[in-house]
Amino acid sequence: SLQFWSHLVDSGVIPNPSTFISPTPHISFVEGRDNVAFLRERFLNLKTHHLFSDMQYAEDAETLREWMPLVMQGRESNAQVAATRVSYGTDVNFGTLTRSLVDALKPKASFNATLNTEVTALKKLSNGRWQVSLTNRETNKTTLVESQFVFLGAGGGALKLLQKSGIPESIGYGGFPVSGQWLVCHNPAVIAQHQSKVYGKAAIGAPPMSVPHLDTRIINGKKALLFGPYAGFTTKFLKTGSFLDLVKSIKPNNLTAMLSVGRDNMDLTKYLVNESLQTHKARMATLRQLMPEARDEDWTLENAGKRVQVIKGCSEKGGKLEFGTEIVSAQDGSIAGLLGASPGASVATKAMVDVIELCFKDQVTTPEWQAKLKNMIPSYGESLIDDADLLKSVRAHNLKTLKLV
Repeated sequence: SLQFWSHLVDSGVIPNPSTFISPTPHISFVEGRDNVAFLRERFLNLKTHHLFSDMQYAEDAETLREWMPLVMQGRESNAQVAATRVSYGTDVNFGTLTRSLVDALKPKASFNATLNTEVTALKKLSNGRWQVSLTNRETNKTTLVESQFVFLGAGGGALKLLQKSGIPESIGYGGFPVSGQWLVCHNPAVIAQHQSKVYGKAAIGAPPMSVPHLDTRIINGKKALLFGPYAGFTTKFLKTGSFLDLVKSIKPNNLTAMLSVGRDNMDLTKYLVNESLQTHKARMATLRQLMPEARDEDWTLENAGKRVQVIKGCSEKGGKLEFGTEIVSAQDGSIAGLLGASPGASVATKAMVDVIELCFKDQVTTPEWQAKLKNMIPSYGESLIDDADLLKSVRAHNLKTLKLV
């Protein structure tokens, strides 16, 4: 993703990278003798690989106070704490980045953005093309569009659309929605003291996406401070969706998988329900594990988006719950959808490259397509894991171009 964004800056598509990406160190913080021993050993192992050669480690209070003053304030002087740090971590405003990309596409004759519109039907035609029914929410008028290729990037709505497509590859897939909430700080004096993303350790039984972190965010040029996420139980697939979304997603072909996951993940359901029923006092107690001197009056709870985790068939248990993202595509490559938790800015470009490779297998191997991909992503087709010199040159270019140093 960093390579692609650097290409956008180099080519003038996004003249100023500071509008969407900001240097924000990433820190992993632990407390307690066993956790410190674990983090130290992890650091020593990672440090030997060129991908992590710039990682820093500290146990002394003076260094840790410099890295994350809010986390260290109020801790005992003899507290057993440690942290690793990557100085050139980033904060990405994905909304600003997306709007910039759309603005760059608007002048092109082949581009059209239709807003306030819902895809109400998908039909495969005899000529191999797809007929897409688009219904305007304001006028209720339906327009039919034909396309050789369709990509379903609809967040929690992607499962519903895949089911409408009727492709065999969509059979057996279901979804488990999880809501997200964040504590947001409103005290400028507190916000000014923090300039990093500090990750703690998830509670036992918490889903993987619930690792607590204290985040500096740059939103429309203004610095903000968030803590979370707090997971919650929901039956909606979208923020503006229906409480019947989960029920309507249950089909004969995914019923076994859905029931199996429900049976095998009662602890997760209980955890999500308990999270959603927490009081402000309880949420602040969780925050104080990372930021001991946090004050109740400085923070309020805000709702974020929905994640619809992938449920798929499993020969051993009948069904399993996935916490990542998954691309589901038709065998002929005419349609693809992205299911699962939001991929986020960090892996969105990789996900789209995967779609290209899955759905345009003949074209992607041609010299022309290979050259274009290589121009946008210099390491394409090569391994940054294996090639230390390539990593060094690519990273140096990214950090300079994106103004991260």
